[in-house]
Amino acid sequence: MKDNNCIFCKLANGDIPTNSIFEDNDFKVILDADPATKGHALILPKNHFANLLEADDDVLEKALPLAKKVANKMKAELGCAGVNIVQNNGEAAGQTVHHLHIHIIPRYEDDPDKTICGWSHQSFTEEETAEVVKKLSL
Repeated sequence: MKDNNCIFCKLANGDIPTNSIFEDNDFKVILDADPATKGHALILPKNHFANLLEADDDVLEKALPLAKKVANKMKAELGCAGVNIVQNNGEAAGQTVHHLHIHIIPRYEDDPDKTICGWSHQSFTEEETAEVVKKLSL
């Protein structure tokens, strides 16, 4: 299921040229057009899902091993010291393109900004924490 109005569907399915580094029946991995670092890549499912919460489990089961494969290749070939694997869901979480995608961002010792996935820390009372545990326990 492809969304003809989705730019990432067009990229994943070859309707728009990309700098592709991997492709199979389910995914296309491309270099990000506006990279955070050298080698920043995107894993794009060929089928359209707005985000992880809407994706089929079989797609998700394949996505993380692919992210690991890409990250290991980056470490071996680009000499990065670490890798951010980032996946945003919803605008409040920073998602700007509403097609499931995973960022694989190589991180180098001399990166000027290591806070690309940073957040500010907050404190909660024991009672607040207990209430969250109660609500989220599976």
